[in-house]
Amino acid sequence: MKSKFLLLSIFICALFSCAPEHEMKLTGTVDGLKKGTLILQRIQDTSLVSIDSLKIDGDPNFEFSVSVPSPEVYYLYLRLTNGDLLDERIPFFAEEGELNINTTLKSFGNGYTVTGSANQEKLEEYKELMERYADKNLEIVSLRLKAMAEQNDSVYAALTTQEERLLRSKYLASVNYALTQKEFEIAPYVMANEVEGLSKKYLDTVYNALPKKIKDSKYGKDLESLINKQTVN
Repeated sequence: MKSKFLLLSIFICALFSCAPEHEMKLTGTVDGLKKGTLILQRIQDTSLVSIDSLKIDGDPNFEFSVSVPSPEVYYLYLRLTNGDLLDERIPFFAEEGELNINTTLKSFGNGYTVTGSANQEKLEEYKELMERYADKNLEIVSLRLKAMAEQNDSVYAALTTQEERLLRSKYLASVNYALTQKEFEIAPYVMANEVEGLSKKYLDTVYNALPKKIKDSKYGKDLESLINKQTVN
C-alpha cells in the first residue's frame, strides 16, 4: 500500500512539475563570462554559507531554483577559473517568485540590475536616500578638515554641530522610511541591519507598526530579537 502511495506521489509530482515550497527562480546573464562558477550565498549566524552553485562553461546565462521561506538578502559571488573569488559581489533581496539579475564580467558587482523583487526595489530606494546623506556628510567632513587646518575653532565647532544634526536627521529618515514601507520586509531589515545605535524607542515604534505577517518574517524576528537585547541591557 505504501509503495503504491509513493508511486502515486512521484507520478503527481512529475505530472505537475513539483517545485520547492516558496520557490525563487533566479535567472540572469553575466555578459562576457566564458568560464567560472556562480555561487549563491546567504548569511547564517554571522557567516556566509553557500546555498547553491553553478558552473558556467561558454553560456553566460544562469538559473537557480531555491526555496526562500522568508524574504532575505542573498549574495551572488563569482569564482574565476583560477580559483580566485571575485572581490565584488551582488547583494539582492531574495523572495518567492521569478527574479532576474543582469550584469557583466567587467563590472560584476557594480553595474548589475535586479528585477522581480518588490523588496529589492524598496532597498534601492532606501540606498538612494542614504547616499544623499552620505554626500552631505562628506561635504561637512571636508569643510571641517579645512577649518582644522586653518585653526578656525568657531567654524569647526559649528560644522561639528551640523554633522550631529545630519546624523539625527539620517536616523529619523530611516525610521520614517521603515514606517512608510511597513507592509514589506524591507522595514524591519532597515531597522535591524542598516541603522546602528538607534534607540529602543524608535525600534519599538517601527516594530509595533508592523503587520503580523512582517513581524513573523526573518527580519521581523531579527528586529524583535534586537529590541529584546536592548531591554535586557
